[in-house]
Amino acid sequence: MKLLVTRVMTLAFLLGSLALSSAANAADPIRIGAVLPFSGGVELYGQQAKLGLDLAVKEINAAGGILGRPVEVIYADDKTRPASAESAMRSVLDSGVVAVVGPVTSANFNAIRPLAESSKTPLLYATNFEGGTCSRYVFSFSTVPNQDLGQLLPYVNEAVGNTYFLLGADRVWPHQMFDMAKPLIEKLGGKIVGTQYTLGTEKDFTPLIAQVAASKAKVLLFALKGDGMDFIRQADDQGLFKDTTVAFLGLSEVDLGVFRGKGQNMIAVVPSVATSDAPEIKAFVSKVRAEGGADAVVSNYVMTHYNTLIALKAAIEKAGKVDKEAIVDALAGITIPSPTGPVTIDANHYATMNMFIARTQGQELVSVRGLGEIAPQPGCTMAGR
Repeated sequence: MKLLVTRVMTLAFLLGSLALSSAANAADPIRIGAVLPFSGGVELYGQQAKLGLDLAVKEINAAGGILGRPVEVIYADDKTRPASAESAMRSVLDSGVVAVVGPVTSANFNAIRPLAESSKTPLLYATNFEGGTCSRYVFSFSTVPNQDLGQLLPYVNEAVGNTYFLLGADRVWPHQMFDMAKPLIEKLGGKIVGTQYTLGTEKDFTPLIAQVAASKAKVLLFALKGDGMDFIRQADDQGLFKDTTVAFLGLSEVDLGVFRGKGQNMIAVVPSVATSDAPEIKAFVSKVRAEGGADAVVSNYVMTHYNTLIALKAAIEKAGKVDKEAIVDALAGITIPSPTGPVTIDANHYATMNMFIARTQGQELVSVRGLGEIAPQPGCTMAGR
C-alpha cells in the first residue's frame, strides 16, 4: 500500500511538473528577428521600420498576444553593409526567432536571403524592391516595379513630358529599376537622353546638375537614397527644376526633411500618404505619434513593417501553432486589414495593395490620385522553382 501511495504521489508530481512546464512554455514570448539599418547611411529607414514594428508589438500584446503568448522583437543592426547583415541575421537566428523582418537595401536582402532559406525561416521584406525572387521562405510586403514604376511613368509621360534623364546610385536597386524602366519608356513613346550613376562619395553635384540641364530632359527619373539626397537641394538652388520635374522612385515622408523645403512638386507613387484624410490613415498616424512622439515622421516604411507583424499574427492563428513551416503555408494567400485597405499576399508571396500618386508640398507628401488595388508582377513564380 505504501509503495502504491508513493507511486501515485510520484505520478502526480510528474504530471504537475509537466503542467507547469507546459504553462511556462505557453507563456514564453514568440521571438521575431528584425535585421535593419540603424547605422551606415540609411538608418532613417531602419528607424521608420522600428516605429511600425514597435506599434504592432504593443497592439498585439495588449490584445493578449498570439495564441496567448507575448511577442518580442529581437533587433540587430545590419549597418547598411552585406557582411554586417549576414552577421546580424545569424545572431537573430541563434536567438530562436520564428521569422525575420528586414532588411532595407537590396544588397543586404541578397546577403541574408540564403540564410533564411537554409534555416527555413520566413523572411518578411517590407521595403520596395526590384522583385525577381520567388522563394518559399521570402514574403514581400511592399511594392515591386509594376506597382510603383509602372504607374509613375505613364503619369509623368502624360502630365510632364516624354524625355527622360535617369539618375541613380551605383547599387543593385537603381540599376535593376532602370533596366525595367527603359522598355516602359520606349513603349510610352518616350526618349532617354541620359543615364548616370553616383558613387556615394559626391559632395558637389554641380557637374552632374549641369549635365542633366544640358540634356533638356523634362523628367528626371531619380533613384538616389541616403548618400545622394543632397543632389535635390543643390539642383533646386541651381534652377534645374524650373524645366525638369523629378519622378522619384522610393520617395517617402522620411526623406523630405533632408530636402529642407527644396524639391517642390516632385512626383512619386507610394503605398500610403500620411496626410490623407482617410479616417483609417489618420488614426494610424495618430497612434504612431502617440508612441514615437508628436513630431514623428510617418512614412510608408512604418506602415509596411507594421503590416508584417499583423500578417504574422494572422498566419500563426490560422495555423493554430507556432511552427515555421506552418507559418509559411498560412501566409500564402492571407489577407489582412491595413490603414490603406486590405493587403493580400499572393501565391508567389507578393502583396496586392492600394497605391497612390503623390507629390511633394512643403515638407509633406500630398495625394494627387488614388490608383486603387494594384496586383504585383514579381517577375517570377513559385511554380517555376
